Amino acid sequence: MNPVAFEIFGLQIRWYGIIIAGGVLTAFLLSSVLAKKKGVSFDDIVDAFIWAFPIAIVGARAYYVAFEFKNFDSFADMINIRTGGLAIHGGLIAGIITAYIVLRIKKVNFWEYIDVVIPAVVLAQGIGRWGNFMNHEAHGGAVSSDFISKFPEFIQKGMLINGAYYHPTFLYESVCDVLICLILIYILFKKKKQHGIVLGAYLILYSSARFFIEGLRTDSLMFMGLRIAQVISIVGIILGAIIIFISIKKAKSNNI
Repeated sequence: MNPVAFEIFGLQIRWYGIIIAGGVLTAFLLSSVLAKKKGVSFDDIVDAFIWAFPIAIVGARAYYVAFEFKNFDSFADMINIRTGGLAIHGGLIAGIITAYIVLRIKKVNFWEYIDVVIPAVVLAQGIGRWGNFMNHEAHGGAVSSDFISKFPEFIQKGMLINGAYYHPTFLYESVCDVLICLILIYILFKKKKQHGIVLGAYLILYSSARFFIEGLRTDSLMFMGLRIAQVISIVGIILGAIIIFISIKKAKSNNI
């Protein structure tokens, strides 16, 4: 599986970047559809995106570099994201905080808008995982040929690395992300007045899936012997439950 799609004037264009861009574009299109159906301004979403997306990329890279600092030889290596090395938790934290600030400045309801956008975000995550596949990263431990034979042939070939087969954990998370996207869209239209509940559900669902998938991976970011993604996942589940509780309570109080 060649991670390089093509070259332009000697510059390698990698599948990783193409797939990430495709995920962002797909998220953009889904956000526009959901915004229209929910009656919120897509222009405000675009304004928030213009600020949030680049800062999310910086956050994702900074998060990764912070835990892998010893493996970088220069500043140029630290900022080179073409071969991978973006931590989704860092991107989410930076992006959501930035979007909150922008939407607060624009004096619109952040919780209403984030509920419209977050299903598209998790869909983009699911698409982006295929960039990891092309880079032969974000996989799990070694598995038997009998186990991997249950998967499509191109997955088998992609997971054959240095003579051994590995868990396609990128695929597990991609499938989970797509399912979570569908669930969140259902919640978005089912719970119309409970702003923030979709974000809360996302935090619980994604964090739960990531916690278990992370346990299979071989490239986890570590700190004091702990898998950082699992620690953050536990925090995400707790935070999601709190957001849902507050959302439901506030919706009930507004109906009184």
